[in-house]
Amino acid sequence: MSRTLLSLVVPFYNEEDAIPAFFAEVVPALEAIDKVDELDFEIVCVNDGSKDRTLALLVEAADADARVRVIDLSRNFGKEAALSAGLTESRGDIVVPFDADLQDPPEVIAQLVSKWREGFDVVLAKRSDRSSDTYLKRQSAVSFYRLHNKLADVKIPENVGDFRLMTREVVDTLNALPESRRFMKGLFAWVGFRTAEVTYVRNSRVAGETKFSGWKLWNFALEGITSFSTVPLRMWTYFGLLVAVTAFLYAAYLVIRTLVRGIDVPGYASIFVSLLFFSGVQMIGIGVIGEYIGRIYHESKRRPLYVIRRRYGK
Repeated sequence: MSRTLLSLVVPFYNEEDAIPAFFAEVVPALEAIDKVDELDFEIVCVNDGSKDRTLALLVEAADADARVRVIDLSRNFGKEAALSAGLTESRGDIVVPFDADLQDPPEVIAQLVSKWREGFDVVLAKRSDRSSDTYLKRQSAVSFYRLHNKLADVKIPENVGDFRLMTREVVDTLNALPESRRFMKGLFAWVGFRTAEVTYVRNSRVAGETKFSGWKLWNFALEGITSFSTVPLRMWTYFGLLVAVTAFLYAAYLVIRTLVRGIDVPGYASIFVSLLFFSGVQMIGIGVIGEYIGRIYHESKRRPLYVIRRRYGK
């Protein structure tokens, strides 16, 4: 019988400082799993248009170890695209997305494999302690998960990132999805399958700095909500109805007051404030609609999610 192949899919973007520690920790952890569970492994490294020596170091690792393969994208397409490229290029019977910064301990992979042996198609790695993250990142994550799960039909598990184990059937289903603007956490949840989870404590970055600024996190959250919920659009319908009813009732009040008390001359301040308020409301509504139209625009062009410049390794 052929041995099971595990694919570790890792996007890299300007991670030259973390690469030596990455291979020093990940390879022994995977070799330890091989001894216990008798499975082979490959490490699929996706260089997402790095501007430092990341590609050169990854190619050196591929030349030194046949189990390492490098997918070099033609430019920086973003983590979601790089992760999608790695999933498509992976060959394993089971696939584990993983970050290069080692905040997710490689030893947890053995727990994922053990849970998979029990018959689950997806095994989530859930963070039980995020004290290594900044306060802003922790609070923004909590707020996003709660808001998203209230608005969207597809619920995303809280404190679960891309780190998980998936069978080949799950990965093939993800690869077959046609959208080019991908919010992977939502897609992972959307495909379903039999799911279990293990908990772990997240570490600090081994080197370098996070690539997600506050502005990028905000746009990422907006992408997630508009990808899996039309509630923001529906909210403006109800808000417009509320404003229309309020305006009608106020107009009726003015008519009755004029008939009873006659005509008076109101001040202009309230009119000016009302105009500014409702102009702002209209602009926000147009912005919400624009977010969805923008997604339609990008999807309609049917451009590929990424472009591969070259592949290294076997």
